[in-house]
Amino acid sequence: MPVFPRPTVAYAYEVASERRRLRAHKVRRGIPDRGRGALLIGTWNIANFGAQARRACDHRLIAEILSWFDVVAVQECRDNVGDLYDVLHYMGKGWQAVMSDASGNNERMVFLYDSTRVIRLDEIGEIGFPPTAVDRIRLEGVKGHFAGFDRSPYLASFQLKGTPLSVQLVNVHLFYGSSTRGDIERRALETAAVAKWTDLRHRSPYLGAREVIALGDFNMPKPTRDGGNVVYDALTSEGLVTPPHSTEIGSAIASDNQYDQVALFPAGAKGWLVDVGVFDYDAVVFRELFERKGRAVFEGYLRYYLSDHRPMWVQLRPV
Repeated sequence: MPVFPRPTVAYAYEVASERRRLRAHKVRRGIPDRGRGALLIGTWNIANFGAQARRACDHRLIAEILSWFDVVAVQECRDNVGDLYDVLHYMGKGWQAVMSDASGNNERMVFLYDSTRVIRLDEIGEIGFPPTAVDRIRLEGVKGHFAGFDRSPYLASFQLKGTPLSVQLVNVHLFYGSSTRGDIERRALETAAVAKWTDLRHRSPYLGAREVIALGDFNMPKPTRDGGNVVYDALTSEGLVTPPHSTEIGSAIASDNQYDQVALFPAGAKGWLVDVGVFDYDAVVFRELFERKGRAVFEGYLRYYLSDHRPMWVQLRPV
């Protein structure tokens, strides 16, 4: 994602007031409090994190939302991780980070986790395929084959303390490009590779966790007029499912696209899943700016200082 233009509107906000609005809206949207033997996982694409000139007040609001979860997958963290560690400081004692190397668009994939609540297990790293397997990742109706990831998905495993609940999370930010057929097909092939890898790992006797979940920014396009969606079909081609979320809200703020997804296998969805949702913080923050300047100025301010994506969350409970 190119860096968004810095807003020219003069607008300052009070962190305490915005935090109260966010917390009240959290309750309305049904995001549970952490604890009670359940694992609360979040995923959030924070636009150009580290490349836009966010301020301490913005870091505090980002930290407020991230701290609601036990583990968070973050996308679009740039190679400059100074902002990330500022946010981590505001999240409080016990919060730690692990991250991938920077790749496409100079972006890292990051996991933030509360070490007082979860144990990070040993397996961690970028997913990949041997050259002999790459050519076999194809999709019906799509020309060519998978040629590698623009940003390699990043995996880490976590266990909720005091429970048998352990998950291997695959953090993705897949290729976007454009809306041309060639770019959509490239995106679909990357998605098919994630689905194939996740299925193989799910079947492995050496998984080292009870469940595998792929989550993050899949850049999922809207269905076409005939209802087809080649990227969604690729995601579900190996058995992954995307449970309906309670909020029925898209994750992209300026459109109704559901770019972000949480995908798991049916047994996990049936046995472990409690709920999944999207948090539309844009419905409550910076109300005075919205009322004074209108939606266009508001969204420009929001995507620069917070993000153009809404976070998703999923709650799991051991059975």
